[in-house]
Amino acid sequence: MKIVACNSNLPLAEAVATELGMPLCNVTVRRFADMEVFVEIHENVRGEDVFVVQSTCTPTNDNLMELLIMLDALRRGSARRITAVMPYFGYARQDRKSGPRTPISAKLVANLLVEAGANRVLTLDLHAMQIQGFFDIPVDNLYAAPLFVRDIKERYGDRDLMIVSPDVGGVVRARQLAQRLNTDLAIIDKRRERAGVSEVMNVIGDVKGRHCLLVDDIVDSGGSLCNAAQAIFNNGAASVGAYVTHGVLTGSAVERISNSCIEMLTLTDSIKATESVKAAANIRQITIAGLLARAMRAVSDESSVSSLFD
Repeated sequence: MKIVACNSNLPLAEAVATELGMPLCNVTVRRFADMEVFVEIHENVRGEDVFVVQSTCTPTNDNLMELLIMLDALRRGSARRITAVMPYFGYARQDRKSGPRTPISAKLVANLLVEAGANRVLTLDLHAMQIQGFFDIPVDNLYAAPLFVRDIKERYGDRDLMIVSPDVGGVVRARQLAQRLNTDLAIIDKRRERAGVSEVMNVIGDVKGRHCLLVDDIVDSGGSLCNAAQAIFNNGAASVGAYVTHGVLTGSAVERISNSCIEMLTLTDSIKATESVKAAANIRQITIAGLLARAMRAVSDESSVSSLFD
């Protein structure tokens, strides 16, 4: 078993290697003068079970190309099995045709990964579960929910909690977390009456006096999350926090969240924290290194991955 790290999230890859008690494979991932990606593996990988850790986050296309070229290098180096460990799966939000003559980019990325040499994919909280069906190879979709449950119990103790889904599409995810915590569920109903008019947010459920936690898989610009938090707060919530798996946080998202009524936004380290994220008083990260390490060990040993969530 060998672990290879590309450049998108080296701290996470190093933490996973530490959890597994083994060093990262000695590789070079660099750019030519014209920014072409060059990869060189400095160890023998023939017959090895190799795991490549790479989130396809910003810069998305650069990180995706690094992963594809690394997979190709490993395949040509005769690795026995290659698993693409993608804590954050970029392009996952483009999982269907959103209009005429638009792409299904998640399917394209799936094809690229398989063609480049991936025998298996290991990822975390896919934006849409059906993306697993885009692959003709095994896909293990891990869940951050157990980590969130443990952290919520430690941080919030016996507070009167309520889990809130920021939209109808995230109800299943939020309900599963609410069931694990044995607490109630509320839903934000977002409606845009017409183009150019801001969304109207209605809160389905009585949040008055409750300590509410918004739960989602991705926070990008932070606009919807902050608006949902404000709507909950306006309906009488005692406090509002948020647990989100992937902190994409583009543009002025960090500033927006810092100035919002969100008491604390908790993210995983599936995406490497920027300096602005580290400096924000109400944003923190919890690590998924242990979860990834256990899943990778289970894959290597041919044991059950789903048992990690029983």
